[in-house]
Amino acid sequence: MRTINYYRVSTAKQGRSGLGLEAQQAAIANFCASRGYEPLGEYTEQESGKRDDRPELARALHHAKVTGATLVIAKLDRLSRNLAFLATLQDAGTKFVAADMPEANELTIHIMAAMAQAERKAISKRTKEALAVAKARGTKLGNPMGAKAFGAYKGNGEAVAAIKAKTRAFAADVMPIIEAVRVEGHTSLRAIAKELNDRGIVTARGGKWGPQSVSDLLRVAP
Repeated sequence: MRTINYYRVSTAKQGRSGLGLEAQQAAIANFCASRGYEPLGEYTEQESGKRDDRPELARALHHAKVTGATLVIAKLDRLSRNLAFLATLQDAGTKFVAADMPEANELTIHIMAAMAQAERKAISKRTKEALAVAKARGTKLGNPMGAKAFGAYKGNGEAVAAIKAKTRAFAADVMPIIEAVRVEGHTSLRAIAKELNDRGIVTARGGKWGPQSVSDLLRVAP
């Protein structure tokens, strides 16, 4: 199995000193070596507790997505309490494994997300109660457009649109890599396909690239 390794440190000082980072790197290296996994790349996040954006996590997930690799993290027990991480991991749908909890899988994330959802419902309940108090005081609530503020369900048309959107999103993921390949002088469809295959990039269906699949992607690329 091929992996993308993700590390996280809380402060710049911790990142420079290696405190925490070295332990994560050792844990993941030992884990991958013991199972014969092949690391394709690694990303280190310097993250403040006050921030929810995770640029390095996004890059790691993108790399895992385009190569069909599995994201490996050192400690799930710490990250499991971080709702931003859980939401990003769940939305990406990327395969992952934690060195400290190898049995954890997509189901684990769903359970954790369900717990987070329960908390959101509790927050929603408190919000509704606060809005009820505001309404009793005469405060105007709601969207003046009413139901017109939302689009109507389009049936099969909506399903087709969703498929097209997914295809365009995949093309957007791969296009930066194709542009880099072109800059290096590989401009023909066959040459681009070879470079994508050599770099471990997989098609939307997880297969190998050929001239036709490259051509199809270029037609839908944004």
